[in-house]
Amino acid sequence: MSHSGSQAAAFFRDVSRSGVVWFVRDDDGMPTHLAADGTRSLPFWSTSARAERAAKIWGNGLRVDSLSLDTWRDREMPDYARDGLKIGINWSGPRLTGWDFTPQEVLNRLAAAG
Repeated sequence: MSHSGSQAAAFFRDVSRSGVVWFVRDDDGMPTHLAADGTRSLPFWSTSARAERAAKIWGNGLRVDSLSLDTWRDREMPDYARDGLKIGINWSGPRLTGWDFTPQEVLNRLAAAG
């Protein structure tokens, strides 16, 4: 399994167990990443430590925050899908890279993990 694949597997396992997803934000909201194909991704992490590392790498006053898995899944995912966002899962490394999924793919994987 690739590094990104193992990070994705860890994400679904961890959030299914803890019931919490983590993200980074500043006073203006959450940062997104624009891919070469024009899609935007919104990154999330499965632990506070992973999100802290991301906040330090990106800098710019980002801080760590969390949502319950139920709120993220039931209230936030429909908005992300409507906005055409992909979901970045446990991005890691010095350039914060990893896999992106559509909101529906995330929901399907969460259902399979739980």
